[in-house]
Amino acid sequence: DLSKAMSQAGPSQFQEVIRQELEYSMKVELDKILATAPSNELQHTKKDLEGFKKLFHRFLQEKGPSVDWGKIQRPPEDSIQPYEKIKARGLPDNIASVLNKLVVVKLNGGLGTSMGCKGPKSLIGVRNENTFLDLTVQQIEHLNKTYNTDVPLVLMNSFNTDDDTKKILQKYSLSRVKIYTFNQSRYPRINKETLLPIAKDVSYSGENTECWYPPGHGDIYASFYNSGLLDNLIAEGKEYIFVSNIDNLGATVDLYILNHLMNPPNGKRCEFVMEVTNKTRADVKGGTLTQYENKLRLVEIAQVPKAHVDEFKSVSKFKIFNTNNLWIALSAIKRLQEKNAIDMEIIVNPKTLDGGLNVIQLETAVGAAIKSFENSLGINVPRSRFLPVKTTSDLLLVMSNLYSLNAGSLTMSEKREFPTVPLVKLGSSFTKVQDYLRRFESIPDMLELDHLTVSGDVTFGKNVSLKGTVIIIANHGDRIDIPAGAVLENKIVSGNLRILDH
Repeated sequence: DLSKAMSQAGPSQFQEVIRQELEYSMKVELDKILATAPSNELQHTKKDLEGFKKLFHRFLQEKGPSVDWGKIQRPPEDSIQPYEKIKARGLPDNIASVLNKLVVVKLNGGLGTSMGCKGPKSLIGVRNENTFLDLTVQQIEHLNKTYNTDVPLVLMNSFNTDDDTKKILQKYSLSRVKIYTFNQSRYPRINKETLLPIAKDVSYSGENTECWYPPGHGDIYASFYNSGLLDNLIAEGKEYIFVSNIDNLGATVDLYILNHLMNPPNGKRCEFVMEVTNKTRADVKGGTLTQYENKLRLVEIAQVPKAHVDEFKSVSKFKIFNTNNLWIALSAIKRLQEKNAIDMEIIVNPKTLDGGLNVIQLETAVGAAIKSFENSLGINVPRSRFLPVKTTSDLLLVMSNLYSLNAGSLTMSEKREFPTVPLVKLGSSFTKVQDYLRRFESIPDMLELDHLTVSGDVTFGKNVSLKGTVIIIANHGDRIDIPAGAVLENKIVSGNLRILDH
């Protein structure tokens, strides 16, 4: 009898009783959901719900921030290598044989909703009508043609992106890239109050779309293994994967890093390499590499005790952050997955659904597993390898003449005098891609731009040139049209198109 047990229990026993109750109630609900699965989906759904149950169990066990701040130390000198040192080793003559051991994996589970698009984010046009996916395929095709190799592309899709992506993949059937896909898990969202799933059955279309979510990119290890693709690639002689977000246009295959992995200078191979880069003020929330209990460990802002958040954000104490460009040994993933030994912190992601219901999603991050691998390494890479497109402000940068496009890769234009990227802040009128595109007759010349802020109802004519610091603010109810051919250098444009020197 629960009430009797509670009256006799102390506080910790009381919590244990509650925890067991919650686990039992969750199991009952998941069994009900599983009972609605059609026979062809039964095994798959069972695996997903088993994985979710493990995550939920750990969620109930762990409380509060998951790092002991007193144990965090700076990583030892040799555990984060400068890219220059790795590049200085040069490349061997047999680079093709090294490339043939590589698989490129792109994280393709996300939708373009934050930029007002329906469907997979990877299908948003970023440059000359090319999408993220087009550019990725072009990069790998260029590698395979140049070195006469067979580097395949693997896409980790989610239930949100799988159908649309597969339709698009038909257009690459003649390209010189083998493309494989596998799906990450599908987990039920939990009601924040009751801690029970909001889904009543397995369907995830129509009104049930909001009941399910893909549980973050840390799910790659289990899903890749469960799909059978991991074993197939090992059987083909592949040894490493290079994993990155599909919206990071700087994440191209780097031959120097690959050579360092395959031919380590000390003879001992790394199982896991994380590319990190120097923090700027814009990156203070990014996860950082630390030394923790004699292992390299990724610490995310969500794991930091509140009293230490400012310290975590300090650019002087934690100088680098994780780009999520990762190089991982396939044999190590298989070994750890079979031992159930991949340890990743749980990220609790609260969401409010359209109807106002508060839910939580339990997620994990791919880089958090670094501490489970042997001989891990950080490489401090140039900022150019981190070029994510999360917003239309980012999109404006990559569409502009700041970058030139060559074989699917974007590089900073040689005409720009300094290598830093301008700071661009576009207001809410530009959030959605279609609104953003409507407001630019052509993308302005931004080669000499340092900072751009645009707020309110603003449009740009053709061939506008922006230099130095430009701030354009249309007051509520006003509209500002920047005329074709205008050159704005260190200008503040406000209200009713008054142009002031900045």
